[in-house]
Amino acid sequence: MKSFVAVGSAAFISGAAARTFTVFNACPFTIWPAMFTDTNVAPNKPDFPTGWEAPAFTSVSFTVPDNWKAGRIWGRRNCDFSSNPGPNSCLDGGCNGGLLCQNPVSLTGVPPASLAEWTLEGDGNRDFYDVSLVDGYNLPMRITNNKGCPVADCPVDLGPNCPTALKGPFDASGFPVGCKSACIANLDGNPSNSANCCSGSHNTPATCPNSGVAFYSYFKGNCPNAYAYAFDESSGTALWTCDSGLQADYTLTFCP
Repeated sequence: MKSFVAVGSAAFISGAAARTFTVFNACPFTIWPAMFTDTNVAPNKPDFPTGWEAPAFTSVSFTVPDNWKAGRIWGRRNCDFSSNPGPNSCLDGGCNGGLLCQNPVSLTGVPPASLAEWTLEGDGNRDFYDVSLVDGYNLPMRITNNKGCPVADCPVDLGPNCPTALKGPFDASGFPVGCKSACIANLDGNPSNSANCCSGSHNTPATCPNSGVAFYSYFKGNCPNAYAYAFDESSGTALWTCDSGLQADYTLTFCP
């Protein structure tokens, strides 16, 4: 299961070593990216808002600490913060706090939500990064870098052809803007002891093979370079690494 050890101790302060991250919205519509740092893993976090509006075809760049740990960025769709600052302010991906997600209250957005995840300077002096569909899908995304390290992505719109049991939510026109994972959809009725969630008696790679996860092939077949379930490392195309000594800068593109 995704776990990145090797915790840095120095806080991110002005003048400290840093990487440049760029978030580009290549979608033909506005989205609202959000960012979370698990400060229980390490205190260092980017000096940038935890949420922002990204009109179509716009980008932002910011610095993150060299040893950023357990960081994630995702996109929110169909948001209206004017009367509701809570998690339901967006059709999917919403968080506590409205535009600015409260950290550390909001670990991630309301599922379904595609996640881009990083741990820099992790075990073996490597950057770890991935695109995760463990919480379902709401936007295509791709992680690239400037050092030739592998690409992590889910470039396909999984909404329209999503299995009926997983499809949704839907926008005002009836278009599916998300595709839940089998775990999030609670297909087996007991998320605390579920083969779809790799929980309870299924909480190890041996007891939670991908063959026991409903619709695994839909997610992995369309997005082979992304996490399709919690223990997907065994696929060899879920978790990606880059030598931390290369000091790679990263770009996250929505709708690549």
